[in-house]
Amino acid sequence: MKPMADQDPNQLNIEISEDIAEGQYANLAIITHSHSEFVLDFVNVMPGTPKSRVKARLILTPQHTKRLMNALADNIEKYEQVNGAIKDIGEVQLPLHFGGPTAQA
Repeated sequence: MKPMADQDPNQLNIEISEDIAEGQYANLAIITHSHSEFVLDFVNVMPGTPKSRVKARLILTPQHTKRLMNALADNIEKYEQVNGAIKDIGEVQLPLHFGGPTAQA
């Protein structure tokens, strides 16, 4: 580790707790906005369950939302250069019985 005097003052030190580092899986994003903010709700829709819960919510300024969009586009481009094109399945309408019958143990 660098002594404090040698550290770049523009370097951002970011920590992450273990529970946040585990992440949340989401297969649906719901995006809404007002004149001053964008709200991104991330949902995990499970097959055979009639109800889903928002797992994470991000509230961003329009400027940060645009930066996120550009960063995602840049990362998708880099990903596709290595792994090939990501197939877009188009707009998906989730049926009420998404995935078939409810699993049983």
